[in-house]
Amino acid sequence: MKRLLAALLCAGATAALAAPLPMLHTQGTHWVDAGGRQVVLRGTNLGNWLINEFWMMDLGTDKDDQCTLEATLDRRFGYQERQRLMRLFRDNWITTRDWDLMQRHGLNVVRLPFLYSVIEDEKHPRTLRADAWHYLDEAIRQAESRGMYVILDLHGAVGSQGWEHHSGCAGKNQYWSTPEYQARTEWLWQQVASRYKDNGTVAGYSVLNEPWGTTPERMAAVVGKLYAAIRAIDPNHVVILPGHSTGIDAYGKPADKGMRNVAFEMHPYPGHFGWGKPGVAVHREWLTCGPDGKGGVCEWDARLRGLDTALYLGEIQPWALMGLERGGQVARASFDTYARYGWAATAWSWKVVSREGGHDTGKWGFVTNAPGARVPALDFATAPLADIEILFRSFGTQAYEIHQPLLHWLTTSSPRDIHDIQ
Repeated sequence: MKRLLAALLCAGATAALAAPLPMLHTQGTHWVDAGGRQVVLRGTNLGNWLINEFWMMDLGTDKDDQCTLEATLDRRFGYQERQRLMRLFRDNWITTRDWDLMQRHGLNVVRLPFLYSVIEDEKHPRTLRADAWHYLDEAIRQAESRGMYVILDLHGAVGSQGWEHHSGCAGKNQYWSTPEYQARTEWLWQQVASRYKDNGTVAGYSVLNEPWGTTPERMAAVVGKLYAAIRAIDPNHVVILPGHSTGIDAYGKPADKGMRNVAFEMHPYPGHFGWGKPGVAVHREWLTCGPDGKGGVCEWDARLRGLDTALYLGEIQPWALMGLERGGQVARASFDTYARYGWAATAWSWKVVSREGGHDTGKWGFVTNAPGARVPALDFATAPLADIEILFRSFGTQAYEIHQPLLHWLTTSSPRDIHDIQ
C-alpha cells in the first residue's frame, strides 16, 4: 500500500500517458484493475462546468439555478443565442490549463457532473443533441492523456431528482412522480453506455447525484432500474449506486439482488451542512472512528465489509475555512485514510471563484481567481449581452491563485497523521 500511495503522489510529475487506461472494476470492497491489483482513486469534481451552481462563481444565491439562467437568457436573447452563450461559458470554465494543474496536483480521477440536456435534446425527448458528446469526449480525452480516470455523474436528471438548486431546477423535484422522466433517464444512460462501454478511461457511472427527493426505498427501486438499463448495454463498467441522505440501507446487499461490479456513493462533509463546524476536531473524530472507536470511518468500513461492496466518496471537502496550511494537512490525512480502506474519493470542487478573489482561509476550490482578477457583479436579467460574453470569456483567462499548502501536501512523499495536526 505504501508503494501504491507513493506512486500516486508522484503522478503529477510523470509523463502524460497516451495509451488507453486499463478498465477498472470492483472486487469486494476495493477498486481494482484487470489484474486484480488495488487502485486508489483520488481526485476532484469539475463542478459548475456542465451544470451551473451560482455560488461557485459568486453570481447569485442558492435560489439561482441552471433553469433560471436558461429561462432568463431565452427570454432576453432567444434559444439559439442561449445555446451559444452556454457553449462560450463551457469552453472557458475548464480549459487545458485546468487539466495540467489537476495532473500537477497528483490527481488520478475526475468526477464529471453534467445536466441531462448536455446529451439529450431538451426540445426533442429521446433525441441526442447534435453536439451530445462534445464535452464528455473532450473531458475523457484530456484526462486520458494525463493518466486520469473519469467518473460520469448525472448531476441533474430531467425533472430534477431533488429540491436543491444543484439538481438543475430548485424546488422542482418532479423526477420521482413522472414515469416518463425516469424512462428518459434510462434511455440517456443507455446512450452513455453505448458510447463508452469499451472505454477504460471511464472508471464508472454515477447514475444520480444526491437523489433525495423521495424515500430511500423508492430511490433504491428506481436506481435498480437504471442499473438494469445500463447492464443491458454495458457489462464492463462500475455502476455507482447513490446513497440517500439517510444512508444506503434501502439497497440491502447488492449481490443478493443480482448486482455485480457496483460501488455505493456517499458524500461525507465533516464541518459543513450541520455536521459540526470547520476545524481539525470534526475531521479527527470522523477519521479516527469517534469517541468509542467504532464510529466514523470504522462504522462505514464494517458496513461495507458486511455488504461486500466498494465505496466511492463522490464529494468531500477536507480543507475549506480552516486556514491554508491546516487545511492542506487535513486534506492529505483524509485522502490517505480513505486510501487505506480502499475507497475512491473526489473533492468538491476543482475551481471556485469569487468577487474579491484569493483563498483567504480556504475556499472550496483547489484553485480560485487571484485577488486582482475579480469576478464583476453582474445580473443576467439586465446585463448587456456584451458584458455577459466578456464575463464568460474571462473565466478562461483570469489569473489563478493555487492553494499552495494543498498542492504541497497532496504531492509530498511525507504523509500527515490527523493526530498530529493542531
